[in-house]
Amino acid sequence: MYIPSSFQVNEPEKLTAFMNDHSFATLVSYEAGVPFASHLPLRCFEDDDNRITLVGHMAIANPQWKHFVEENELLAIFHGPHSYISPTWYSVQTSVPTWNYASIHAYGMPKIISDEERVVSILAETVTFYEQGFDSPWSGELPADYQAQLIKAIIAFEIRVTRIEGKYKLGQNRSEADRQQVHDSLMASSQQNAIQLAQLMKAEGLACAEKAADESTEASHEI
Repeated sequence: MYIPSSFQVNEPEKLTAFMNDHSFATLVSYEAGVPFASHLPLRCFEDDDNRITLVGHMAIANPQWKHFVEENELLAIFHGPHSYISPTWYSVQTSVPTWNYASIHAYGMPKIISDEERVVSILAETVTFYEQGFDSPWSGELPADYQAQLIKAIIAFEIRVTRIEGKYKLGQNRSEADRQQVHDSLMASSQQNAIQLAQLMKAEGLACAEKAADESTEASHEI
């Protein structure tokens, strides 16, 4: 994807954390030059050599798994928070609207996992990951015959990531005052995406959590 240098994210720890925090991905493959996409959770794992692997599963009825051959590179898109940015939040009156967002594109080669024990392990890990934090997490226990039927109905796979593109478009090209005003306006929104985007701005050091009342008044006069 197009990434201006000021928006580029390269830190491996930040990339893997983002992919696990926003793990419901869009998986894109190609067959005879025609794109095909599925929306599904992908877990991200990094080994001691900083090699990243994505792991997931899909229904066997989904034809996308038939595209999973060694020479076919896949694209997994991880979508983070995003929001419309109003030009009224900037001090420069000739500004125009934009859309700020965070996204990661991971490319890699797929491999179907046929070992049943590993498939069961993948499903158990996936359930544990998403159930954590619940007051009464599901144990994942199922009758053996029912579990066997379910496993036959899915395709588990892994993607050995060969390259990653990370992009945080958070107003890095704007002034500090403009970024702060954008942050505060997003925090005042009723939209969860906008609030999460503001929180990401703060985490990236592009805005403070709060600003003094006189600064807020001054900024409101400017716009």
